[in-house]
Amino acid sequence: MFLPTTISEMNQLGWDALDVILVSGDSYIDSPYIGIAVIGHLLVDSGYRVGVIAQPQLNSLDDIGRLGEPKLFWGVSAGSIDSMVSNYTASMKKRKQDDYTPGGINNRRPDRATIVYTNLIRRYFKQTAPVVLGGLEASLRRLAHYDYWSDQIRRSILFDSKADFLIYGMAERSILELCQALVENKSPLSMRGLCYIAKESPPDFLELPSFEEVSTNKYRFIDGFHTFYKNNDPITAKGLSQKHGDRYLIQNPPAFFLTQPEIDHVYSLNYERELHPFYRKQGEVRALETIRFSINTHQGCYGECNFCAIAVHEGRTIRWRSQESILAEGHIISKLPGFKGFIQDVGGATANMYGFECNKKVTRGACPERRCLFPVMCNALRPTHQPQITLLKALREIPAVKKVFVGSGLRYDLIINDHRFGSRYLAEIVDQHVSGQLKVAPEHTDPTILALMGKPKIEKLLEFKKKFDALNKINGKRQFLTYYFIAAYPGCDEKEMQAMQRFVSRQLNTTPEQVQIFTPTPSTYASVMYYTEINPFTMQPIFVEKSLAKKNRQKETLTKPSNRKKLHA
Repeated sequence: MFLPTTISEMNQLGWDALDVILVSGDSYIDSPYIGIAVIGHLLVDSGYRVGVIAQPQLNSLDDIGRLGEPKLFWGVSAGSIDSMVSNYTASMKKRKQDDYTPGGINNRRPDRATIVYTNLIRRYFKQTAPVVLGGLEASLRRLAHYDYWSDQIRRSILFDSKADFLIYGMAERSILELCQALVENKSPLSMRGLCYIAKESPPDFLELPSFEEVSTNKYRFIDGFHTFYKNNDPITAKGLSQKHGDRYLIQNPPAFFLTQPEIDHVYSLNYERELHPFYRKQGEVRALETIRFSINTHQGCYGECNFCAIAVHEGRTIRWRSQESILAEGHIISKLPGFKGFIQDVGGATANMYGFECNKKVTRGACPERRCLFPVMCNALRPTHQPQITLLKALREIPAVKKVFVGSGLRYDLIINDHRFGSRYLAEIVDQHVSGQLKVAPEHTDPTILALMGKPKIEKLLEFKKKFDALNKINGKRQFLTYYFIAAYPGCDEKEMQAMQRFVSRQLNTTPEQVQIFTPTPSTYASVMYYTEINPFTMQPIFVEKSLAKKNRQKETLTKPSNRKKLHA
């Protein structure tokens, strides 16, 4: 079912009022890929009455007030993407397109949407239920953080928005605990996964350098980020506090991850997998093209690329759905209107992390001083692609399914290091699950830059390419690898880009098309590097390109034909 967006829909359900109203910077797509939909359905499944207001107008009460006031709380999210990332390119140009807005025109999501929507609620509802922040934007801006768009350290978004609470991470468990506390008129301040503002820091919490310190001292900013990053695992993390003026931002330890039956239950809820009719009349949303016939198999990522915040938001431990749960969703998708036999993607943040984890990490928590995949793969991980091989084969056997694609990116180092099933998995992918091109993300080719990114050495890519090409030749297929690269990453100058262009042309025999200029996003080590111009792991200075013109020049080194001809001359 769709969650109600109007009084008329509430009346059809026999609801005279709502317990929770969810406000989102995305249009309302009812899909297990969309956080607002997941949280809303989970709450309804637990007996709460929930409505949705998507992309509300900012200049009147008409939108934000159309469902009345909630009894328990307002839930505010900027949407599936940080609103500043959604609205601006790395070159600070306004994006014309928004894949989560009907009609595709980027004219509905405000800058700093979480703050704007909270202020909108406060403007029209003076004494109302608590405002609770959630979603990616709030989660990654929960402490003092570097903001690329203003080029400064900003306060916790909880201070800037003046909301009551912030739930960080995936939030499925935390949101139910919060509702129960509010229903029972109990304080939620001890619950995991919650941030709030207090006059004092709890005595057993780790105190980070204050907002004032990290705003004026880059070394203290680095110190604070190290402590923050190391305290994101539910098993080992301590509570954190950070002083802002005369008050403290309090971050309770993370919520415990869902068990497999709990994750399966979340994905079994009654999603429509469609844009709500109230918003559909405004136009189609492009995001549906990629998620309507796709299946998410797991949460989390232990890749920990330094430019990516997935490990901070979803966690460093993989939690995967059962094969039965995924197959059940496959059968549902196969019966949807418009399904033509193609499941467009089976994966997650990284497709081939499904079905295995480090036993030590699962029982004792992520290692605070060691990463799973960098600089080399930890011996305790022991990757196996057998679970995904079995899963993909079972999905192919669903009667209405013609083809199952793996559209999510792959970690080629995992395939290379799986000595039992890696080659067989790659053979299956090449033979059955590639739509002409397979996505991989080396991001760079220079060893120093790769180390700053936390990515594997380029030799792993060449080994993978050799295997991929050989399998295509054996199978008589003309399939290609699509490479993702980043320009103007911290440490990268034009000479590294020129060297990468020569490598890509000579070793990979391609002209790269998927090249993006690095964007420093909150709560990543790469943003720490960009702001401080210091390698936070060695504390040595590094070059950081901050000129927009020179950033574009780095990108053009790979993409502009005239530059490629000069390099080969």
